[in-house]
Amino acid sequence: MASREEMSTSFGREAARYESGRPDYPADAVAWLLEPVAAPGRRPRVADVGAGTGKLTRVLRELEAEVVAVDPDADMLAELRRRVRGTPAFVGTAERMPLSDASVDAVVGGQAWHWVDPVAGAVEAGRVLREGGVLGLVWNVRDERVAWVHDLTGIMHGSSAEQLIAEGGPTPHPPFEAFETRVWEWHRPLTREAFIDMAASRSYVITAEETARRRILDEVGALFDERAENGIVELPYRTEAFRAVLRR
Repeated sequence: MASREEMSTSFGREAARYESGRPDYPADAVAWLLEPVAAPGRRPRVADVGAGTGKLTRVLRELEAEVVAVDPDADMLAELRRRVRGTPAFVGTAERMPLSDASVDAVVGGQAWHWVDPVAGAVEAGRVLREGGVLGLVWNVRDERVAWVHDLTGIMHGSSAEQLIAEGGPTPHPPFEAFETRVWEWHRPLTREAFIDMAASRSYVITAEETARRRILDEVGALFDERAENGIVELPYRTEAFRAVLRR
């Protein structure tokens, strides 16, 4: 099995499949993350950390935020630049952002904080945030209360993100005192290709030995064929969002 570090930086190998297979974030959830720094006629400046291919970046832009994207993987940022043109994008991490002190209103992470040292990440977020700024974290997780979705996870293997959410979500660390949280439930329609891309873009699958990888994707495809109606599977998701406001 690959190391945690190797898995955390593996996504660029499958950047296009990540973009195809991974869900977007509900606009209501992202707006809720930014609510503490939102004001009429004002565009909050937001650092999207672990921005990947720009899934969260796009929603932030649609909400009229001024966004700077940060990710440790240059290949993922290359995909982001193609898809979210005009967004400044830099190689960096949540523990070390290429940003000035007190320069942003929000630090957000979509599908990312489980790869972060939460103590160091919180300190760095506190450094780059202005007073009253918000640390906003969000995950799209499949709803495993549904039996066949639970079976799907068994095929693909669970992830550290799913484990974190199952254990109650991220723990706040100084300078943040507590997270507020909200959940949105919804369904994503997927074609067979996108369904397999969803599995193929998971770090466990990307870093698996080729025979194991092929077996996993074959089983995922077989499950799709069992569940599909008119060439589509409706995959249930829960979007779990957490926000903490900086009070010095």
